[in-house]
Amino acid sequence: MTQNDLLFLVLILIGLTSLTVIIVQFVRSRRGRGSDDGRAGWWEGPWDDDDRRR
Repeated sequence: MTQNDLLFLVLILIGLTSLTVIIVQFVRSRRGRGSDDGRAGWWEGPWDDDDRRR
């Protein structure tokens, strides 16, 4: 296996990983759009439920 073959395999791996991450992010954003109120995110925790109970 030459250095060019190894470089090609690494670039293919990086490309496939990037494509997978983009697809997963797209699917997660489309799925969560209908169920939340537009302000929920990964940074919000259970402490946000206190405001809704009042």
